[in-house]
Formats: sequence, C-alpha cells, structure tokens
Amino acid sequence: MCELGYETTPAEMRRRLKPILCDVRYRTLLAEVEGKVCGMIGTLAHASYEHNDPGARILALVTLSTARRRGIGRALIATAEEDLTQRGITRVSLNTSLTRKEAHKFYESLGYERNGWRFMKQLPSPD
Repeated sequence: MCELGYETTPAEMRRRLKPILCDVRYRTLLAEVEGKVCGMIGTLAHASYEHNDPGARILALVTLSTARRRGIGRALIATAEEDLTQRGITRVSLNTSLTRKEAHKFYESLGYERNGWRFMKQLPSPD
C-alpha cells in the first residue's frame, strides 16, 4: 500500500487483512518473482442494487516500483478476472485516482471503460 502512497505499518496491514482474509467475498492474490512478493490485487464480489447478478470490484492493485512494466499488473488482473469468471461474476469495476494518468491508460488497454465519477467524503470519527 505504501507503493500507492498509503503509508502503513506491518502491524496495521495485519489488522486490516485479518477480517479480509476470513471473508469469502474477498480474494487477495500475490505476484512473486524469484520468491519475493512484487505485487498484489484484492477483489470483492458483491450483490448489486442495480443488477440481478452479482458484481465485483478491484479494490487494490499494486506492483513494486522496481518491478513495473514487466507484465505483473496485467497478470494479476488476468488472474483476478479468471477467478471472478469462475465464481459467476460477469461485471467488474474499479476506482483510480484522477492523478494516476498511467493507471488510466493501463486499465483502458485492458478493456476497462470510464463510466462515471466517484465522490468521497470523510465522516467524523464516532469517538
């Protein structure tokens, strides 16, 4: 996550991953090169308000900066899409920051289309 600008510690990541890894709707897939993790993708399959069939979201995709442009991201996307297809998912979406122009080109090269805007609001902590 740090590669994407989301600073975190190993302890924080363990806490975040604990409920995710126990939930069958999520998939976390890793890419390894020579025994070293160099990328990951996280997906979530979900019911839909808008459609009769379930959909999915790619929640995270990251490769180490030193391992980019080697096909790792493409391989992770392909593997995730294959997994989703096997689970009966026929529609997948994702969000990416407006500033990540290279990511936009990457996703479009894989057949993803822009189709809306994401709005975000930080809510107060429940204290």
